Amino acid sequence: MAVSLYKLKKWYHMLIGNSVHHVNQDEGKIYSKDDIKGYYNNLTEKITRFGRKDNKIPFTYVDTGEEIEFSIAIFQYGLAAYDLYLMSGKKDNDSLAKVLSCADWGLSNQLSDGSWVTFKYENPDSPFSSMAQGEGISLLVRAYIETDEKKYLDAALRAKYFMLTSIDNGGTTKYIGDDVYFYECPADPLILNGWIFSIWGIFDLYKLTRDTELKKIMDRTLSTLERDLPSYDLGYWSKYEDKNRIASPFYHKLHIAQLNVMYNLTGKEIYKSYAEKWANYERNFFFRNFAFIKKAFQKIME
Repeated sequence: MAVSLYKLKKWYHMLIGNSVHHVNQDEGKIYSKDDIKGYYNNLTEKITRFGRKDNKIPFTYVDTGEEIEFSIAIFQYGLAAYDLYLMSGKKDNDSLAKVLSCADWGLSNQLSDGSWVTFKYENPDSPFSSMAQGEGISLLVRAYIETDEKKYLDAALRAKYFMLTSIDNGGTTKYIGDDVYFYECPADPLILNGWIFSIWGIFDLYKLTRDTELKKIMDRTLSTLERDLPSYDLGYWSKYEDKNRIASPFYHKLHIAQLNVMYNLTGKEIYKSYAEKWANYERNFFFRNFAFIKKAFQKIME
């Protein structure tokens, strides 16, 4: 239960909004239901506030303070750059260079089975992630669209094959009857935001390939999510996962943005209903502060 000085510093920067991992991530500004355009979540502040001046990949610091290459951060950086590229009318060549730098990292670091090692520090025995696979797919299909280079599409397809491999066989998806669950961290409980980010990767690949098997998988996991979504509602705040952890203020806002996007993509009222309910929780002074205290206590006890 020891809390390192580095963790305290990290939590402080999270609280004051000075963390690259906790920038504003509202709905994407230029995404499309039918075509592959901007990303569904607005990641642009990762570059406009914290981006590198060169076109190299970003680095991430783990709790020990060590600098690592973290797949999710790299893919999100590339997706942020793609939005900035589109917003410029495709005139910002520096942003496109960032997109391709991150996509090329994905090519170079993808294992032969299509996976990216993601959580080797947190879970060395279970280092893979459906969220990394999904966001990697989303980035690679955009790199393919811009360059028409088949290597990016091939890598996206390999990423899909690994992502949809069952957890029992080393992948990141759990199949129970007709239910399909995408696990951000297969060794951990089912994390809501990671599940949705994973879905978006499959959705992007389906929009590109129109693969009917992908459509079946997407429909099954959406049906599962829509049935299970009420279980993430605490009556005053949202849950981070399907077990005990409550969402932080950042992740609660992210959930609201994600559900609004899901409503726009699917037209299913359940997403709109919970987005509005959770937005009302956030506006409630007592709910907001009680949730913050509970989350702080859980963090200290981790």
